[in-house]
Amino acid sequence: MPGRFYDEWQVGDTVHHDLRRTVTETDNLLFSTLTHNTQPLHIDAEAARASEFGRILVNGTFTFSLMVGITVGDTTAGTLVANLGYDALRMPAPVFLGDTLHAESEVVELRPSKSRPGQGIVTWKHRMLNQRGELVCECLRSALLRSRPA
Repeated sequence: MPGRFYDEWQVGDTVHHDLRRTVTETDNLLFSTLTHNTQPLHIDAEAARASEFGRILVNGTFTFSLMVGITVGDTTAGTLVANLGYDALRMPAPVFLGDTLHAESEVVELRPSKSRPGQGIVTWKHRMLNQRGELVCECLRSALLRSRPA
């Protein structure tokens, strides 16, 4: 499904994204090593086992990136001019290998661009939940979108 144009959104619109993803050890290890994140809780099974969690924690920036990626197809694919920012990022619960994650997005603000006619800024609250419905990540994302062609 392609993204929506700026003028097709309304405050309160909520999208429950169909795409779900079970996080694998390979996902976590590759993301951690590609980004040079050497945190033992993410890449060292023995260190993680000795922690209060007793097992490997999924890299939080992977969880955040996956959340944003899952939302793109339903929000901004084909209509995006630019992502403007991510704010109020929170990770209230850990993600573990084998967790299956899904996302939802709610429009919390709309405003037409003052400097770019035919474009506007949409702010979504993105939420990522695990298979038990527990919130594991959320943020505000603001993006500049094109309006529907005349």
